Amino acid sequence: MPSPQKRLAELERGRLRRFSDWSNTDCPHVAAGVYTIWRGSQFLYVGMSSRGLTRQRLETSRNLARTVGLWSRLDAHASGHRNGDRFRVYVDFLVLEGLSTDQIDGVAGGELRFDALVREFIGSELAYRYVTTEDGESAFALEQDVRRGALGCGRPHINPL
Repeated sequence: MPSPQKRLAELERGRLRRFSDWSNTDCPHVAAGVYTIWRGSQFLYVGMSSRGLTRQRLETSRNLARTVGLWSRLDAHASGHRNGDRFRVYVDFLVLEGLSTDQIDGVAGGELRFDALVREFIGSELAYRYVTTEDGESAFALEQDVRRGALGCGRPHINPL
């Protein structure tokens, strides 16, 4: 596995992938990991997956060909569905800030679907970087470091510590 410094560099300056291009065939279907989300050059959010998964549980999932962890989390974000997704709640506020009065009236009146506006925003405005980790505990620790400002660009706009 890469060093902590290499992982931080990848989360800040690595290959930027647009949510509009999802699904990412390079992203492993079984992995713990951390990801950063960007709106242009603005660092918005850091998240992680698989907090409770050990190396052994990840290996078992690989052997059973189950999709678990990082890929599932990014897939949920790309879809724009709420489903208990904290990131989606934050994005709702970003979308609301940009709506016109007519659009708000359209959502309130049922002529416009807010979920569709959010999905469009995620696809057109947001991109991500990610790294894998050995297990969920390592992912959680790395996410907390990034939330505290371990990247050169500072702490995330949406969920800093």
